[in-house]
Amino acid sequence: MPYPEPTLYAIPLFLALLAIEPRVLTAMARRGLTVRGYERRDAVASIGLGIGSIFFTTFINLAVYIIACRLWMHRVTDLGSGVVGWTVAMIGWDFSYYWHHRAEHEIRILWACHVNHHSSRYYNLSTALRQPWTPVAAVVFYPWWALVGVAPRMILISAGFNLIYQYWIHTETVGRMPRWFEAVFNTPSHHRVHHGSNAEYLDKNYGGILIVWDRLFGTFEPERAPVDYGLTKNIESFSLWTIAFHEYAAIGRDLRRATSVGERARILFKGPAWHAPSHERG
Repeated sequence: MPYPEPTLYAIPLFLALLAIEPRVLTAMARRGLTVRGYERRDAVASIGLGIGSIFFTTFINLAVYIIACRLWMHRVTDLGSGVVGWTVAMIGWDFSYYWHHRAEHEIRILWACHVNHHSSRYYNLSTALRQPWTPVAAVVFYPWWALVGVAPRMILISAGFNLIYQYWIHTETVGRMPRWFEAVFNTPSHHRVHHGSNAEYLDKNYGGILIVWDRLFGTFEPERAPVDYGLTKNIESFSLWTIAFHEYAAIGRDLRRATSVGERARILFKGPAWHAPSHERG
């Protein structure tokens, strides 16, 4: 790797919290609180998808890095590696993440990559590991920060910190954070909404670290009703292959049934709910 990958160093912390969380959830259930908890096969599948994502996304991250290096040669300035440089790197990645994430929900061919993260009917720290295997659209959304003076290695390191932050928000063990924190940052409450298949929760709360993007661009929804996790049509499978690629297969079926070039284009590039009876949505 031409840059240090923060998520690799965070793995021991991930595993430690993953071991503790089931005990906390069990204690909450004994107190009469409603939690989904864990299901062994589901958690194993999530962990398997996480391991697979390390392999697949390494190549995509390298592509982002290579493109950023090419753009770096044409930068308008060098923001350096001090406070200004890291602030722009972190906020810049998070801003791009919002639009990348939103595009994954609004464009079906990109949803096919992201859907596996929403496919669990449980919401716990193992769900955070249920990462996409084919996030190739990253090469479109992130390298451009090199043009404004963010060094390529800082772009990718910011990506790692962004992902690490999002680990802890995948839990039912945390209720609401202080109001000021909920106003600015993504939290377990905000992200539970994002994983809900409730009609009012679909396509909401895309932010990574910051929730302010959702507040600014009209996609924010607070947690009110209990969350029904998963897809509107769940796949009922623990196969890694099925979870990772089932929506690509559904798109293929719809393309074969399509009768015109225009219809095929709409299947690929309109929202996941458009004229696609065999796909899942969440």
